Amino acid sequence: MEGQLVRASAVHVMGAPQKKRLVADMVRGMMALEALTLLKFMRKDAAKDIAKVIKTAVANAEENFGMNSEDMVIKTITIDEAPMMKRRRFASRGRWVIRRKRSAHINVVLVEKEGAA
Repeated sequence: MEGQLVRASAVHVMGAPQKKRLVADMVRGMMALEALTLLKFMRKDAAKDIAKVIKTAVANAEENFGMNSEDMVIKTITIDEAPMMKRRRFASRGRWVIRRKRSAHINVVLVEKEGAA
């Protein structure tokens, strides 16, 4: 049987989902505290946003369910597309082109490691 699932999410986070998925793929399945250490030293802006959501999920597990943060594993982490802001940028010959400012939804699910308790 699976342990208690702990969820955390961040919505409308600025930044392209494709770039955030590259970082999320590196930490999926890792222990939560190890993932936070890895993200701390990663040189990508998306790492800060993902680390913030993982910290929130760990805090939820400790505060609401009384779980130990050292036993938490990242079960799933998904980066979904959020609505785009469309802005215009002036181009040559009196035209303008649409600039799409992308944003993302970050969802993290943590579970307690098997055999812990």
